[in-house]
Amino acid sequence: MRILQTPVRFYPFVGGVENYVYNLSRELVKHGHEVTVVCANEPKVKPEEMMEGIKVKRRNYIGKIANTNITLKLPLELFREDFDLVHTHIPTPWSADWSAIVSRIKRKPLVLTYHNDITGSGIASSIAKCYNRTSLKLVFKKASRIIITQPGYLESSPYLKKYEYKIEVIPNGVDVGKFKPIKVDKSANNLLFFLSLLDEFHRYKGLHYLLNALKMVKKEIHDVKLIIGGEGELMSVYQHMANSVGLNGDVEFHGFIPDENIVEYYNKCNAFVLPSTSTTQEGFGIVLLEALACGTPVISTEIVGVAEEVKKNNAGIIVPPKDSKALADAIIYILKNEDLAKKMGENGRRLVEERYTWKGVAERTEVVYEDLL
Repeated sequence: MRILQTPVRFYPFVGGVENYVYNLSRELVKHGHEVTVVCANEPKVKPEEMMEGIKVKRRNYIGKIANTNITLKLPLELFREDFDLVHTHIPTPWSADWSAIVSRIKRKPLVLTYHNDITGSGIASSIAKCYNRTSLKLVFKKASRIIITQPGYLESSPYLKKYEYKIEVIPNGVDVGKFKPIKVDKSANNLLFFLSLLDEFHRYKGLHYLLNALKMVKKEIHDVKLIIGGEGELMSVYQHMANSVGLNGDVEFHGFIPDENIVEYYNKCNAFVLPSTSTTQEGFGIVLLEALACGTPVISTEIVGVAEEVKKNNAGIIVPPKDSKALADAIIYILKNEDLAKKMGENGRRLVEERYTWKGVAERTEVVYEDLL
């Protein structure tokens, strides 16, 4: 099967959709399929290469609208490709729009993974509303199947219900061979870890609520420390926020964390925290799966895709969004109960091995492809 993947960007760009396409494509190649990725060249690397059996074609872009690269050569590149089906992705348009148009012209099936709604603030909000009223409907109409990563999207998204008849629920996955428990120096006690891009688009990850919660935690656990991974234009804003609430020595900003070091970070911390606040912007929460795979208990909010499984399997604590007090209580509870935290970590590892491997995700996606062909 010849599969054309059209994310807006691809590895080594770090992001949820990019991670999804990379790992899914690797597994599909192992199954004997030909996978080609056409995307924007961000960050600027080789324009064309074979990566673990995946043919990657990166093209220059003239700029961005919100979080979407505008690649002018994309329509022609897609039209030149010889494929059996095209698999595209939202919430970054452009690539999805042109994929829908080209698949229609070439009379090939279109599979859309709808990771989350397109939203924004300020001008980006107006652009998003306009897109959702127009082009998004055309992409939905053309899509032969729409994959969502959690069933809750049908209720939380105002756009999906009409297309329920063509929706498949297939969760995200995690590389359990890479993300796993390892021996690390755990001499630092009461260590928390947060990981996200620190830009305007990712404010919904809730870091400001975590900083407020940490101030409350400090009243009971004096030697707690928060490691923040990721970079972006809001890093200085968050640094100022941490200083302004008296957390000068209790928060460390480590910036971009190289891929080869991320497993060590997950293993060193006593808990991984993702306090997401937006049901429309938060996707599945892949970083939670990575932490769980490393045997680390997690603390997150009810809107994250894997939240119910975390609760059912006692792999962490789930709290309401935008509630710093509940977040602080959860952190204190895990840090003060070492045996419970260890058990939660073991439960989390077992959960991802049973339900969230990329091999399993690829097999279920393959069934969707084969059904269409």
